[in-house]
Amino acid sequence: MLISRVNNRYISYVGYTNNLKKRVLLHNSSKGAKFTKGKHWKLIHSKKYPTKSIAMKEEYKLKNNYKLRNRIKSKFFNK
Repeated sequence: MLISRVNNRYISYVGYTNNLKKRVLLHNSSKGAKFTKGKHWKLIHSKKYPTKSIAMKEEYKLKNNYKLRNRIKSKFFNK
């Protein structure tokens, strides 16, 4: 999960990849997903899964579970 500050509020982005460093660099250079262009992103949460299929299922769950996303954000802010 990535986070970025836009107009005094924080937005998050969830995705899956097999190369985390490269993916974050792509997002920060405006070559990633359309939603991420023009923003500076910081990695706040990652998890490794044994298969792509499981990773995609978990990505879908996290994308749609805003309570969980907000809990992860609050852990990041309360460090």
